[in-house]
Amino acid sequence: MYVRAPGARRTAIPATLLVTGLLGTLLIAGCGHDDDPSVATPSTPPTSAAAPTSAGSPASTDSPTPSATASTPAVDREITVTIAKRRISPPTGRVTVAKGQLVRITVTSDVADELHVHGYDLGARLPAAKPASVEFRADKTGLFEVETHETELVLFQLLVR
Repeated sequence: MYVRAPGARRTAIPATLLVTGLLGTLLIAGCGHDDDPSVATPSTPPTSAAAPTSAGSPASTDSPTPSATASTPAVDREITVTIAKRRISPPTGRVTVAKGQLVRITVTSDVADELHVHGYDLGARLPAAKPASVEFRADKTGLFEVETHETELVLFQLLVR
């Protein structure tokens, strides 16, 4: 490609330099938290925000949620986490779910943040002191971290078998 200003000689710009500059710009623009389409503001409040338990791993149930309504499908696994003063309750651990289960993760944080489920590229905005949920079908096997973006806290590891 050639760039020429009026009255100037032709100057060659190597194509690799042009491509490198464009890729760098795209990478920088793509890292913004607000532009992430996977981070969504919850459209409805969760059907239940169970109080955290004192168990060694995040609270969960193995049966469908009995309070599910016609507009909210029954989930196979509900995981509830609370964050207060950078402390995670229940403490960080590993939660195992079966492949194909419908999972709902509900988080209440004392500060505004963003929830992120790695590997599934799902997230939700966490308003301060209000529960927010992300719901998905666990259709990928593996070990995935569930964390907050701003405070960089690992809430738990999700093991899908």
